[in-house]
Amino acid sequence: MRLLSLTFMLLLLSACAVGPDYEKPEIDTPEAWRFTDAEASEVVNTQWWSQFDDPVLDDLIDEALQANLDVRSAAARVEQFAARLNITRSDFYPQVGYGASRDRQSIDDNRAADLGIDSISDSYRATINVGWELDVWGRIRRASESSRAQLLSAEESRRTVILSLVSSVATSYVSLRRLDRQLEIALQTRDSRAESLHLFELQFIGGVIGQLQLSQIRSEYEAAVSAIPDIERDIVILENLIAVLLGRNPGAISRGRNIDDLNLAQVPEGVPSELLLRRPDIRRAEQQLISANARIGVARAAYFPRISLTGLAGFISGDLDAWFDSDSATWAAGGELAGNIFTAGRISGGVKQAEAIQQQSLFTYQQSILTALQEVEDALISTQKAREKLESEGRRVDALLEYARIAWLRYDNGFTSYIEVLDSQRSLFAAQLRYVDTQNDVYVGLINTYKAMGGGWVVLAEQRANEIDFPQDEDGYLPNPEAAASYSAPAPVDP
Repeated sequence: MRLLSLTFMLLLLSACAVGPDYEKPEIDTPEAWRFTDAEASEVVNTQWWSQFDDPVLDDLIDEALQANLDVRSAAARVEQFAARLNITRSDFYPQVGYGASRDRQSIDDNRAADLGIDSISDSYRATINVGWELDVWGRIRRASESSRAQLLSAEESRRTVILSLVSSVATSYVSLRRLDRQLEIALQTRDSRAESLHLFELQFIGGVIGQLQLSQIRSEYEAAVSAIPDIERDIVILENLIAVLLGRNPGAISRGRNIDDLNLAQVPEGVPSELLLRRPDIRRAEQQLISANARIGVARAAYFPRISLTGLAGFISGDLDAWFDSDSATWAAGGELAGNIFTAGRISGGVKQAEAIQQQSLFTYQQSILTALQEVEDALISTQKAREKLESEGRRVDALLEYARIAWLRYDNGFTSYIEVLDSQRSLFAAQLRYVDTQNDVYVGLINTYKAMGGGWVVLAEQRANEIDFPQDEDGYLPNPEAAASYSAPAPVDP
């Protein structure tokens, strides 16, 4: 009865846990972004890559989500932390074990005769052991809180990998279509200049033009030719990169719509404070802060004694046939208290270390928010200015097309030398390549905006990786697939 009363009192004491309870840090975020887009809309929770309207890109992203090795590695890491959480939580419950032994003992024959026993005796023992550490000071709860936060952090790390993967595949694919278009322009320019060179070679043979003019024409032809190997090399390198992202061996990549035909995705909108609930790297940093905060409680619990209840039940007999007789039964029950008196600063050092790690995690969390705000601002202004530049580059290409047409007419009618034609063609070729580069910048800016803002699309992308099974803990921490649009951070664990 006294033991039960003591146990009840200790359980009441365990309602409190040493160490600080987690409180979400106050973060000063701006009320609005410095640069906004008039066409922005709330599309951050959609599969934004489908707005490009390219089924090949959709298939490549699906394949990457299912086969990318970094995603699979991140999933395995989550399983590791899920198992670690189960290990930590097991300390909440009694630990039950068993044991069995047989001993044979020999004593001096003369003494055995004096005692009237055999000189060789056997002893058989079978027991069930029970041990239960009472979490009076909350050490186990703080350790469990830390482990659960580490699990959630690993899950957010997995989402961060998925976020980067989708963005990388989309960016690389758009860049591949950019190179394809530039190669097409370079080949057309080479073929056009080859025809001109052939005609002027005939004129040179006929004495119509001199060596100087022929050399200038040949120089422009070779300039177009020399641009082709670099583009072809970059195409192969980019194809290999995409193949590895897809979990394949390096090789060719399928193509869909041309870069001129890709739809422009809408710019997502939101407010800076929503960013804290969207980006998995921020959520991961906060979970690491929660874990570090809980570890302070684990360290401080070392100042207090550990209190455990122990029990044993079984049979001990010298005769195997009488092993389970009532006379062979044995049991024991008790409690144990163990603590530290002098550790030469080990405990206080552990507490200071835990507090320092918590401060590091806090600063990392704050820095992740600042970095996120910067990345969104950079992506928004880059997209906005790239669109403005694209309009200007388009007008410049149109102007140079007209310039090249008029220059040829002037040359054909004898009003100017062919040098003017060469100059117009040279400027047009460079402008066409720059225009395609700026097209790529617009798409990449949009992709980076979605990447920087995060959002429910990360959860949707995670669901597309349906070949990777992922464990849930008993609290069901994974977001509901039907609630992706209202994706929000999980509530802190109550101590």
